[in-house]
Amino acid sequence: MKLLSAGHVLTMNSSLDYIQDGAVLVKGQVIQAIGKREELLKQFPDAIHEHFPNGLLMPGLINTHCHSGLLRGTAEGLPVWDWLQQFIDPMHRVLLPEDAKLASYLCYAEALLSGTTTIVDMWRYMDGSAEAAEDLGIRAVLVPYVAEHPDHNYFETLDSNEALIKRWHMRAEGRIQVWVGLEHLFYAEDLALGRIQKMCQDYQTGFHTHSNESKFDVVENLKRYGMRPVQTLEKLGMLDVPKCLLAHCVWLDDDEIQLLKHYDVGVAHNPISNMKLASGAAPVTQMLKQGVAVGLGTDGEKENNNLDLFEEMKTASLLAKFSNLDAAALDSWSVCQMATRDGARALGLEQQIGSIEVGKQADLIVVNTATPRMTPLISQGSLFNLHTNLVHAVQGQDVVMTMVAGKVLVKNGQLLNADLQQFIDQINFAAPALFKRRSDWLSLRGAAVNELQRT
Repeated sequence: MKLLSAGHVLTMNSSLDYIQDGAVLVKGQVIQAIGKREELLKQFPDAIHEHFPNGLLMPGLINTHCHSGLLRGTAEGLPVWDWLQQFIDPMHRVLLPEDAKLASYLCYAEALLSGTTTIVDMWRYMDGSAEAAEDLGIRAVLVPYVAEHPDHNYFETLDSNEALIKRWHMRAEGRIQVWVGLEHLFYAEDLALGRIQKMCQDYQTGFHTHSNESKFDVVENLKRYGMRPVQTLEKLGMLDVPKCLLAHCVWLDDDEIQLLKHYDVGVAHNPISNMKLASGAAPVTQMLKQGVAVGLGTDGEKENNNLDLFEEMKTASLLAKFSNLDAAALDSWSVCQMATRDGARALGLEQQIGSIEVGKQADLIVVNTATPRMTPLISQGSLFNLHTNLVHAVQGQDVVMTMVAGKVLVKNGQLLNADLQQFIDQINFAAPALFKRRSDWLSLRGAAVNELQRT
């Protein structure tokens, strides 16, 4: 047994209980007891005890939408659909399995170091991603980048998605789940859409895709289907699966929000990506008011450009205040819940993770409180500011300990299970070759287009 104690314990349970000088007892993968440090030390004198006097012990953060990748800082300055066509889709055409695997190792390491204990990753060649999750110890929902359309035949397929489910779903003592993925509704023909629903039911797993991300998304959906995106997903039966998670949901109307509520669809809110790609501001306050489970996502390293969920928390709050012209919009408690318990609910995992409660998985982090960013720290009375500092001041680099399923993966800010510098060196070696292959493909495509124009 391990007894973790800290100057501050924030449970993020339904009562948002806070314990000063608190402790959490962990046995195996599971939380066994929660209380005051002095009391638990007396009850469990044989437990291995680690104390963080200048620490805040809280649930690990949940990243509900991410893409592994190695294009950071090289895909800039375009709105989402142009960005996809000019940067991202050409990359997918030339991506190699070894590149994809390296990207997942680096991204999962970055996530753990900044306090993320669960990550939803939509990516390619995801046997490598599964290996990375198993080795590094992170909890992962793996969602292959599926396309089933002749115009997009360079992504994963439902066949490869199904094979990944058979190989990896619920592996690593249940830490790894494999869901059915789809890049976008436009990337699949109708026959494939029916198979998606059947796969989710057959394997009792979730479905994840992008929806309502841009104005183009809505306009084009109206042209193709005669209805808005979420309405189309409902008609196709894609909301009526064991769990559905939609990324972005920027351009929703009131009827679509009601559909999300009715089908208990989770939403992954990605404020930094939505701002960078000029997609817009999602109606988060309206969704939360209707009881929709809204979690936070970083999106990929190329559209963010980091995986720091603390930064995402601050941006989510500020964007809501700015877009609603309301300084009280999306208060700090609401954002803390989005990053933890609401994120768990968006994934259908609220019984396992998202808060510090007896019987739940021991996915825990410790944030350093002895920093200028956390000072002053007021833990009592009407000026209590722990939650506000978490949202508006803390950075991922302030995380000093990360535990997943009872295993410490980051200690003193250092990754324990792998050599971070090795990942960095490998990516720096592999990325130029990927850029060269993409450049060569674009050149050949341009030459082919010019030839067609001449004839």
